[in-house]
Amino acid sequence: MDSSVSAVSSETNHTLCATGGASQWEVDDKTRLRRFLCYGCERHVYTAREEENLSLQSAGALTSMLQEGRGSEVVDEIKKLAREGRAVRLGPSLFALALCSQHSELKTRQAAFKALKEVCRDPAQLFAFIQKKKELKEGMRCGLWGRALRKAVSDWYNEQDAMSLAAAVTKCKQREGWSHRDLLRLCHTKPANEAIALICKYATKGWDEVQVAYSNKENSEEVAKVLSYLEVVEKVKHSCDETELINLIEEHKLEREQLLTDHLKSKQVWRALLKEMPLQSVLKFLGKMTASKIFEPGCLETQAVCDRIQCEATLKKAKIHPFSLLISLENYKRGQGYQGKRKWEPDSSIVKAVDSAFYKSFVNVEPVGKRFILAVDVSTSLSSVVPGTPVSTAIAAAAIAMTFARTEADAEVLAYSEGAVVPCSLTADMSLAEVTSELVKVPSGSTDCTLPVTWATERGRAADVFIILTNNLLWPFSASPVETLQKHRRKTGASSKLVICGLTSNGSALAATDDRGLLSICGFDLEALNVIRNLAEDLI
Repeated sequence: MDSSVSAVSSETNHTLCATGGASQWEVDDKTRLRRFLCYGCERHVYTAREEENLSLQSAGALTSMLQEGRGSEVVDEIKKLAREGRAVRLGPSLFALALCSQHSELKTRQAAFKALKEVCRDPAQLFAFIQKKKELKEGMRCGLWGRALRKAVSDWYNEQDAMSLAAAVTKCKQREGWSHRDLLRLCHTKPANEAIALICKYATKGWDEVQVAYSNKENSEEVAKVLSYLEVVEKVKHSCDETELINLIEEHKLEREQLLTDHLKSKQVWRALLKEMPLQSVLKFLGKMTASKIFEPGCLETQAVCDRIQCEATLKKAKIHPFSLLISLENYKRGQGYQGKRKWEPDSSIVKAVDSAFYKSFVNVEPVGKRFILAVDVSTSLSSVVPGTPVSTAIAAAAIAMTFARTEADAEVLAYSEGAVVPCSLTADMSLAEVTSELVKVPSGSTDCTLPVTWATERGRAADVFIILTNNLLWPFSASPVETLQKHRRKTGASSKLVICGLTSNGSALAATDDRGLLSICGFDLEALNVIRNLAEDLI
């Protein structure tokens, strides 16, 4: 081989190696599909709290893969994301599964219906799936309740544990315009056993007919158990005796969804519910229960809920993320709801308990195991509030920085502004207020989100993921973010990715790009952290 050709070939191979190879960063159909399944958009843009607007036009990769005969591959991806909890919004996965279930290829349809129970874990998700099928069918002008769907829905009910199904049917009776009565009648379910038959009769015919059919019958132990449970649920519906109601709630661990609206006007009923209420629900209703005087300074309920909120074992079991606790804390401290006229005086002991839980909950964050550089724009824009939350952008940025600094073995936090990039010294024992102060001590000025990448490149500091936090994405850059990232890859040999997050932005700073290593986040919520994890682990 000619020596000059050999030299060029060697140089080309080195460049491809340093940048990970062109194909590594190609945005192919599978990448677009995973993005769609993850957050409902095939582009490199995740918008926090955006309502889903799903259509065949927004799912080009999905339809393309189906046309290419890759339907089974699509179903496998849907199951994988659902099983691993990777989809931050389940709607797109249900839409994709509905589309696969009515594809022309038999193998794809069979795979989709077989996956129904794995993807739809509860009745609300099952109802949403049926509604999406209905909407798709309306566009195709064809029938909905074919034999395959009838069998899949019947199997969904028949393969449930009887007591779990009884609880699910009584907690979630209808959604999306569908009810259990509708589904069971339309799919002509043949119950797999007598306990399931009892639940199906209850859902379709009502309690009176169940009593007629089973009251004078010699029932099996399982049927008797389900019958007793349904009897309690029915008794609660018609009970006006507060003491009886409380006893039934505590004895049978009934939940809020199984009660009537009038029941929830009682303080004693809420106190009974509180004993077994999931921690996420406790945090959600802290303001309501304080406003209703269930939590009062120094009372037993207040002390009990404070102990529970701060319990490390309870936090670990509930898998509550620190950012979720931060939002709960700020909502509670706000002293009023976003809707309605409800107001409350925040209890100082509850505020301290949730604040304590925030720091304890970092153990719930599973490390990604990558090299992170997180840079915070400390211009005057950090005085804003993250849309949809009561959290200021400065505090949100500090909480995000703490999340990576406390959980990742290799994470560096920078503050940048007006051409300056300053490393921040964050330690595990620093409070949120101390971290916020550390970030904003750099003089403020204009914003250039490429500065941290350039800073790392000049120092040979390789990063797997850059996370740039700013108030608004729509700022000018001194250089193209794509070119700046590619330059870093070439110099360090790292397969680097770049996330630019506009905490208050409603538009993307990144133009359409064929580089899979870039992601724009508009706004911020807990799901945004999961999207970042998915990018870091090469899923999207």
